[in-house]
Order: sequence, then structure tokens, then C-alpha cells
Amino acid sequence: MTAMVRGAAANVDDPRRALPAVDALADAAAAAAPSTADAGRGLLVAVAREVLDGARTRLADAACGPQGDAAPPDTNGLVAPSGVDDLVAEVSRRIAVILAPRPRRVVNATGVILHTNLGRAPVSRAAAAAMAEAAAGYNDLEYDLATGRRGSRHDVVAPLLARLSGAEAALVVNNNAGATLLVVAALAGGRSVIVSRGQLVEIGGGYRIPDVMAAGGARLVEVGTTNRTRPADYERAIDAATALLLRVHTSNFRITGFTASVGLDDLVALGRKHAIPVVDDLGSGSFIDVGSFGLSPEPTVQASIAVGADAVTFSGDKLLGGPQAGLIVGRAEVIARLRAHPLCRALRPDKATLAGLAVTLQSYLRGRATEEVPVWRMIGGDVEGLRARAESWLRELGAAEGRRATLAVRAALSAIGGGSLPGETLPTFVLSIDTPHPDTLAARLRAADPPVIARVEDGAVLLDPRTVLPDEDEHVVAALQQALTPAPPSPP
Repeated sequence: MTAMVRGAAANVDDPRRALPAVDALADAAAAAAPSTADAGRGLLVAVAREVLDGARTRLADAACGPQGDAAPPDTNGLVAPSGVDDLVAEVSRRIAVILAPRPRRVVNATGVILHTNLGRAPVSRAAAAAMAEAAAGYNDLEYDLATGRRGSRHDVVAPLLARLSGAEAALVVNNNAGATLLVVAALAGGRSVIVSRGQLVEIGGGYRIPDVMAAGGARLVEVGTTNRTRPADYERAIDAATALLLRVHTSNFRITGFTASVGLDDLVALGRKHAIPVVDDLGSGSFIDVGSFGLSPEPTVQASIAVGADAVTFSGDKLLGGPQAGLIVGRAEVIARLRAHPLCRALRPDKATLAGLAVTLQSYLRGRATEEVPVWRMIGGDVEGLRARAESWLRELGAAEGRRATLAVRAALSAIGGGSLPGETLPTFVLSIDTPHPDTLAARLRAADPPVIARVEDGAVLLDPRTVLPDEDEHVVAALQQALTPAPPSPP
């Protein structure tokens, strides 16, 4: 094979000789598309070289038969004038992929409010603006304007969190997994942590409570059974090595039937009796009673603090509706120990996260979270309003000749998602599209600009307005018009 390639290279009829030079291909690609030219000469030349290397490899393979015998060169159109155009187009395509916005904004029409794969909670416009401003310039992240001396980023939002939760102090890290890891490492490293077997959760991405215990240097002590745990189970397990009692809220699953669990109040009483800190890992965490929206009650952050938990951990980008963060509120002495641990610096958030989180928390403090935070606007969305939006999409689409699909507005269910409120749904209305090839239609919607993400259910494509932001309706209609337009007939 190697000999054949070398021999072919010396042949004047070798089709690889017709390939353009690297600089020539780069120049042609730049001339063909201004966006490609804007990539910069270095990147343009590098991509042109990659494309030409690929073309040479294909031509070399085509020059050899199945057993290594010489075969007539098969250029696959790569060296004809149209073939050069193909090379130019491939350079432009690769440049576009490299320089495309990342992550790319999409329209979430799935009806899953906290869609982990789509970035979970969209932040409010005010929070997004604050994050952009913090990232674009200098700020007082770690500077005390009053004294002119160094400050601490931990003080940017800690007072807001403490005031909102009723806790003595607060701390922000990068996410709730980081918050749990920091708590275990700082409060129980080298000692044991007692957890009910029914709370040894695993969430997306392979995050498991037992693994966090090991990473934090603590020994996990399981008590009770999967479905039933009593205060006496904790009492029997406590010994001189016990450093922490941990309650983990099963926010992404439920155990029903013959069950028993230990309430946080009983766990706190047990902790006080033995002088052992009690930490409540709420997972999603909420400052708003979800029961007021017709959902099953969930523990709130402020309720856990009021009961007496020494520390409470929860997420910033789930039911709080802010940027990704891990939030810890609790007693001042406990928070001070967490801040002093080396992991705290490794897990700290950046300035943009803190800016967005501050604005989000201020919405809660002003009593306007249900109006300003998108997650709560979606959860509280009026069903008749959702029906009206879906019907407006249907009207704008109208009838189309040759469309092999049946469109209708019908009742359906939205989900909270994101490991929050497992099994809980909200009534909604969706635009339902019955088509012989629902997966193909869903793929065409994903290919729109911006991509529209729908869900396929019972052989139909469903688009739920609950999770479509108000200014995205026109994108949904445009994507549907394009995706539902019949393909032109193939030429004879």
C-alpha cells in the first residue's frame, strides 16, 4: 500500500497534483465568504491544510484496489472545478463550526421547565444584564470601596442570602455538589457521617452521595433501610467518631408505600443531644412554597433554618431561578469553618455568577420573584394563556398544500424537571403535530436558527408554550413553517 502511494505521487496523472496549494485554498475560501475571511489568516490556513490532508488521503485510498492493486483513480469530484468548490465549501463549513457561539441559545418547547440538558433555569433579564456588566468591566468583587482596602467576594451576596433565609451567615460555591463536598470535608474529614439508606441518592452525571463522602475524606455510616428509618437508628449509630448528621432531600425520586423517615426537627434534637452538627442538603431548594401552585409541598430553605439545621445546602440554578451556584446558609461558626477550608477557594464562584445571583436574590427580597424570575413565571403560568399562545401559533401557520401533518391544540402536562419535584406536573396546552415521521420533524426543528427543541410523545411532536419565553414565539412559528414545508420534488 505504501509503495503504491509513493508510486502514485510520482505519476503525472496523480489526481492529488490537481489539488490547490494551502494558501490558494485559504484565499479562495476567504474570497467566497466574508465570515470565513473574518476567521483570521492563521486559523484559515490551518483549516485549509486539514481539508487538503483529508482530500489527499481519500485520493490515495481511491488509487489502490481492494488488495493493494492499482486501480483507476477515483477523484470523487475533488479535483474538477466543482470539486475545488467543494473544498472551499468544506473550509467555510469547518470555520463556521469552530467559531459558532457556544453554548448556543435554543428555544425550549419541551415543557420541561428545569431542563438539565438545556442549561436548567433561564435567569431574569435583570440578572443577565448584571452578569454581562460584571464580566465586561472592572468591579468591586474583592475591594472595599469605603476603606480602599481588599474585600472578600464571599461578602457580595452572603448578606442577601442570610437575610432571605433567616440564617446567621451564608456562603456561595460553584454548585450544590461542591457545597456538599465542602461541608463533608470541612466538618467531617477523617470522621464519620450518618445518613439514612433511603437518602443515598444519585443524580445526573453519576453524582452519588457515597462517592462525595469518600472524596471529602469522611466515612459513610448508613442507618435504617431503604424505605424506613427511625430516630433510634441514628441513636444506635452515634459514637465518638461521628462528626455530622446529614439529611439528603430526595429531590429527584420518591419512595412511597410502607415508609418512615426522620423529620428534620427530630434529627436536630438528636444533634443537640450529642453536640453533633446537622446539615440539610435540600438539592434544589426553594424560598417559595410550591404548594401554592398546586404542587406537592416541598421543604423551604427558611423552614430548615427555623427548625435549627446548622447548615442548609441547595442549588442556585434550579428552583431559585438564578445562575449555577451552590448556596450554603447556617450558623456563623459553621460557615466560618467552611470559609477557612482550602476547598472553599477551589470551589468559589466567579464575578458574573455572583452578580446574577445578587439580582435574583433581590427579586425575592422585594417580593417580586414570581413576576421577575422566569422559572416562577413558568410554574405559575395561566393555563388559558398557554392555550391562547398555542392557538396563535396554529393560526399563524395556517394551511399548507402538500403538508403531511395534522396540527391541533390539545391539553397536556408540563414537568418541573432538573431533579426537582419528582413526578409533579402542571396542566398545559400544546401544539400537537401528528406526522408519519415525528423524529424527522423534531430533527428539522433542531436544525432551525435558533434551534427549537420539541418533545416526541405517542408518535406526535409536541410544542409546549409554558417553557417558550414570550419573545421566542416568532422563532417557533418560523421554525415550524420551514420544517413543515414539503421538500421540492426531485428532478427526473
